[in-house]
Amino acid sequence: MAVEKQRRGSRVARLVFARLLPLVLIIAIAVVLVGVAQNLLRYLGEQSEATSRRPAYAATATAIAEITPEGDVKLNLAKLFEPPAQDITFATNTPQAVVEPTMPPTPDITATPRPLPTLFVYQGPDVVEANGTAVPTPVEAVDRHGMDLLNIVLLGHDGELTNDGFIRTDTMIIVSINRTAGTVSMLSLPRDLFVYIPGWTMQRLNLAYIHGESIGWTGGGFGLLRQTIFYNFGINVHYYAMVNLSGFRAVVDAVGGVDLAVDCAIENLPLIGADVPASAYRSDEVGNYVLPVGYYHMTGGEALWYARSRDNSSDFDRGRRQQQVLRAVLRRARDQGLFNNIIPLWNEGSQYVETNLAIEDLLSLVPLALNMDSTRIESFNLQRLYHTTPWTTADGENVQLPNYEPIRQTLVDFYSPATDSQLVSEGSSIRVLNGTANADWDRVAAERLAWDGFNPTAAGAADRTDYTDTVLIDYTGRTKGSSLEQIAHTLNVRPENIRLEPNANREYDFDVILGSNYNSCTVAGVLPVGG
Repeated sequence: MAVEKQRRGSRVARLVFARLLPLVLIIAIAVVLVGVAQNLLRYLGEQSEATSRRPAYAATATAIAEITPEGDVKLNLAKLFEPPAQDITFATNTPQAVVEPTMPPTPDITATPRPLPTLFVYQGPDVVEANGTAVPTPVEAVDRHGMDLLNIVLLGHDGELTNDGFIRTDTMIIVSINRTAGTVSMLSLPRDLFVYIPGWTMQRLNLAYIHGESIGWTGGGFGLLRQTIFYNFGINVHYYAMVNLSGFRAVVDAVGGVDLAVDCAIENLPLIGADVPASAYRSDEVGNYVLPVGYYHMTGGEALWYARSRDNSSDFDRGRRQQQVLRAVLRRARDQGLFNNIIPLWNEGSQYVETNLAIEDLLSLVPLALNMDSTRIESFNLQRLYHTTPWTTADGENVQLPNYEPIRQTLVDFYSPATDSQLVSEGSSIRVLNGTANADWDRVAAERLAWDGFNPTAAGAADRTDYTDTVLIDYTGRTKGSSLEQIAHTLNVRPENIRLEPNANREYDFDVILGSNYNSCTVAGVLPVGG
């Protein structure tokens, strides 16, 4: 019994411990962007000061200051770090050891972004069937709509747990940064997608990286993963960033923890390396814990448990929760003003990130990072039985076959700028009131609306706390271009609880009064929790 329990614990550790790895990555990307911005602002301040002192430069110019024909001063930092043309000896009373300083390369912060990497398009496949299923033909590239897109795939692997050199990228999130529209889209790819890996066979997507590493594919593991994603989904991923789990708890705790709105109750056993949230309660004799619907402040260890849990859900839902935690981390850092003192966070987090991004790539993202908020971040997740079909391989492995047409439409939306309906959503003012005795339910519902593109206000308690049904009141009187239907769908408001009360002097376009039967958990595959 003890042996079986130990095996189960080991299996749980191996399967779920690495799921949250991209969280450290998002934090790292966020802090490095802000750190770069901070350095850029400092540089601009120094330039301004240099301009004010320009009249004095002509008299004091040295080899590190060049006067341009226009009379401007241009610092030549390369010359600053050059060794002197001859030895210089200083008088001293005590013999001193000569230490040759090692100067780090100085990035040119005025440089423009590098051209995006060119993708070598795989010519194949050479077979029509592999591993018990037909090999699909390569899909067409998804239309970029003329937008300047920079795509990064965030990877998390289980190498720390297995310690056998055979890493699996069980977490894969594509972040598409639209530098034209100033928006960001995130798409989670399930590890069990059964796809064609160019030059190899039909296999799980999470094995593409390690196969590329093992065979020496051009560009290594990322090179083959990039080719696999393009072959099967038509998305050209330009860069990657991969992390391990070692510093996740420390980094999350360094930003003061995160605030998370739990709209789908989670039931799970304790997980190795994570902490069961303090607000969870024991639900059975086996040792399961339930975290009910609510708004919680979580430490790094508690956030790990929340986003790694899958006993009553699936990899698909876990991808949604991972993205939720990523957004909460960014919000927390911004709200706490940590962007003004972000260098220590980056110094701690950067040691866990492996990436092919360069400083000039990050510089191009600084303006976007400084103006980014949650309304400009869209999240996309594939849905089991719609985007994928469960299938069992000849070896008895359970995988997910991609359904081309539904996935294609989602990827078109993933690449597309905001639609008219999204603009209507963002323009609608919504007040959310808590008509129950459950603490902070107004914040939970407001976060749920924000996930769908709205910009609501969590307004606290309603006129009373004994509402049973959730009520939606429309004050706009609109028949076209209204967000009423979408709000009702997002919060699961029944038609009989929708009221039309046009008011030209309204303070808000909509009021939502939450009742005790409020349930906005519409995620497929999430099972009811125990009592």
